[in-house]
Amino acid sequence: MDDTDRQLLDVLRADARVSIRDLAARVGISRASAYARVKRLRDTGVIRGFTVDVDPAALGLGLPAYVHVRIKQNSWKTFRQKAWALEEAVHVALVAGDFDGVLLVRTRDAEHLRELVLERIQSLPEVLATQTVLVFEEHAG
Repeated sequence: MDDTDRQLLDVLRADARVSIRDLAARVGISRASAYARVKRLRDTGVIRGFTVDVDPAALGLGLPAYVHVRIKQNSWKTFRQKAWALEEAVHVALVAGDFDGVLLVRTRDAEHLRELVLERIQSLPEVLATQTVLVFEEHAG
């Protein structure tokens, strides 16, 4: 990884649909070099894929929250599978600290969030406790 690779990644993060020609022009390298570098970044796993940035509010999922979860020992794998099965879960992480896992969930409204946490997440046999943190504002990098 050098500065040129970092510049390519910056441009691709901002617009993954940019053409190789435009990508090369923005970074100041030849098209052949841009193509070869992007291919190498993909082949080595630096670029894992290309995605679409969807506005959750436009889909009716305007209330994001982090649900911190304390789980029974040795139950991470089964909890993780069940957490990913929740259609509202967009990120599931094993963490260190007071809680064992953190879920980023997106819901329609407070009632939907209440039902998700109190009736579905807390009813999982692996779950010992939860703490919900509402997100007031988000900024992606």
